[in-house]
Amino acid sequence: MKGWKREKSFITKTFEFDSFMSGIRFVDKLAEIAEEKEHHPDIHLRYTKIKLSIQTHSAGGVTGKDFDLAAAIDQIQIR
Repeated sequence: MKGWKREKSFITKTFEFDSFMSGIRFVDKLAEIAEEKEHHPDIHLRYTKIKLSIQTHSAGGVTGKDFDLAAAIDQIQIR
């Protein structure tokens, strides 16, 4: 899981895109994955940078469910 790091009780990663709309397309695809998995990251959008923070809120920290979601997010490809 390249690029993910531990920050307190979350795993986080910042993605950077060439344009605002590319980032929006990325968020749209990750929203579909999150809904399918019924597990939703915190999303911070700032122009071409998107920071995701993931934790299992009910567990109060990181679980295998978070790593599964992060791996699925890493597979998203934007054209």
